[in-house]
Amino acid sequence: MLRTIIGFAFAAIYLIGTLPVLLIEKIREKKDPKASSLRCLRMVQWSFRVILKICGVKEKVIGYENIPKDQAVLYVANHRSWFDILVAYSKMPNLTGFIAKESIQNVPILKTWMKKLSCLFMSKDMKAALKCIMESVNLIKDGISVFIFPEGTRNSTYDPLLLEFKEGSLKAAQRTGCAIIPVAIEGTREVFEEALPKVCPGNVTIRFGEPIYASQLEGDDKKHLAAYARGKILAMLEENK
Repeated sequence: MLRTIIGFAFAAIYLIGTLPVLLIEKIREKKDPKASSLRCLRMVQWSFRVILKICGVKEKVIGYENIPKDQAVLYVANHRSWFDILVAYSKMPNLTGFIAKESIQNVPILKTWMKKLSCLFMSKDMKAALKCIMESVNLIKDGISVFIFPEGTRNSTYDPLLLEFKEGSLKAAQRTGCAIIPVAIEGTREVFEEALPKVCPGNVTIRFGEPIYASQLEGDDKKHLAAYARGKILAMLEENK
């Protein structure tokens, strides 16, 4: 229980304590917006690594070399825990905006940080969701990667990928031709959700698959791109066992 208290206390203090940084970067971004965002990304990544260490999370990273370092990509991953975000975001090599639930905008300071890092907020409203997808297209065209959980919500079942991927979630890759990086995350749910109200130290594996290019696929694989990507992640989860 002590790890949980310290972890949450660190996160709260860090958010409040870095408010002056946000104000400074607001001024500095006028000169170089991307450099400013990259500095903020590294700060957030550091804080996430600290939280993971406090919580006793031991990480195993596989396939990091599969991520193109010189171009924006679309990351697609399974989603079983809030800790997925900490584990995945702390590994991003370049600027990356997460697509998150619209409700997170209600959290003061956090939403400011997220907007600074080019995160987008997805609504259940079809028109608003489409707008969010189009914004992700613009991010990728601007050289900023996008990370999305295509299931649309956290999978609270014991089946690691029971939920179907939403077809529209991969539109950004189809529109831009960017690489899709399948990401398989395992062990996060056991650390947090299944241990509530405390955090349980444990092992987490994050595997980055080989890039998928929609233009290189044929037949049903190309027609049902989301299902194809889902199948790749399922296979990667099997490899993790």
